[in-house]
Amino acid sequence: MKAEIITIGDEILIGQTVDTNSAYMGKELNAIGVTVSRITSIRDTREEIIQSIREAQARVDLIILTGGLGPTKDDVTKFALCEFFNTDLIVYPEIEKYIRGIFEKRNRPILEVNLKQAELPRDCDIIPNKIGTASGMWFERSGKVVVSMPGVPYEMKYLMQNGVLGKIQETFKTPTVLHKTVMTTGAGESFLADKIVDWENSLAKEDIHFAYLPSSGIVKIRLSIISEDREAAQERIDRKVMELLQLIPNYVYGFDDLPLEKAVGDILLENNLTVSTAESCTGGFVAHLLTSIAGSSAYYLGSILSYANEIKQQELGVRNSDLERFGAVSAQVVEQMAMEVRNKMKTDYSIATSGVAGPDGGSEEKPVGFVWIAVASKDGVVSKSFNFENDRGRNIQRASIAALNMLRLEINNEI
Repeated sequence: MKAEIITIGDEILIGQTVDTNSAYMGKELNAIGVTVSRITSIRDTREEIIQSIREAQARVDLIILTGGLGPTKDDVTKFALCEFFNTDLIVYPEIEKYIRGIFEKRNRPILEVNLKQAELPRDCDIIPNKIGTASGMWFERSGKVVVSMPGVPYEMKYLMQNGVLGKIQETFKTPTVLHKTVMTTGAGESFLADKIVDWENSLAKEDIHFAYLPSSGIVKIRLSIISEDREAAQERIDRKVMELLQLIPNYVYGFDDLPLEKAVGDILLENNLTVSTAESCTGGFVAHLLTSIAGSSAYYLGSILSYANEIKQQELGVRNSDLERFGAVSAQVVEQMAMEVRNKMKTDYSIATSGVAGPDGGSEEKPVGFVWIAVASKDGVVSKSFNFENDRGRNIQRASIAALNMLRLEINNEI
């Protein structure tokens, strides 16, 4: 079962808006056995919309559109759909009543242009939008389905979960698709591939599809099965995941898109532990990751952002002699940072970072991307150097991920 996604709007084509809708829809469609074979972004014009639908119908049975359903004159999707399906607009009383109710609840006057959103194509199934004013529309003709949804991401997601996905499964009788994503950090894709080559080769015998999904500091290993027998498919995936865990136990930190910061936070919570941070090159990004998780105040106490050497000395007690002899980017300095912030914050653990984020400031001995990270505890301090790359943003992100992973490994006694 194949589908195409068409996103509508000039704002996408000129880079003003990033198309996140397609990524979400592709993931959700794949989960119910629908393969997205093409994603197209087009201008908000009748001609472009009609031509794109016509071309897509020659290739696939399901076309999903987002965008162009607002109340203003530049939103022409429903008019194009009327022309394509040779129908007209009519007022849907239940939709008009709902729209009026929204404005009454907000104590705002309703305009004629708002009521126009109750005018929808006659020959379609309406998918009610309970969190907005733009309804979804479902058209069927000669075994082909066209679905139109608003481009506002949270409205599109609501309609996908509350109407569209279920209707697709009922209409096309899609097979069961199971996914399991193993989250790893601390090793690159090529290193992991070498470690698990025999295991990877064995997946074909189980009809399991496999993919590496690398990002900054994280490599996802995704296993997928398409099967009519859900229970048997689940057993096969679970068995292969257990085999994988035995091969690379120290690199796996969780499953199914679990953020590393959430995994680390869970470990801290489960063990009733606290952590603090002292950051230089990462500029507070380690603290940001930790505090991005709801409930992090239970284990994260605070940070000292010691970007300047003077702050390292004044706030973290780093010896001037060590700064002069070894430099700010050194094991000696980062270890002192970690130990002192732990003492000041009175936490069980602490993390410290110091490095050359770039794009300038590197040397032959300490090039751009060279970072020292330390983790301190009651048992002492451990430190490790890393060589990342030339991009400042990625260096900050990768150093922060590496710092959280060092904390994870230290708590688990795996360093």
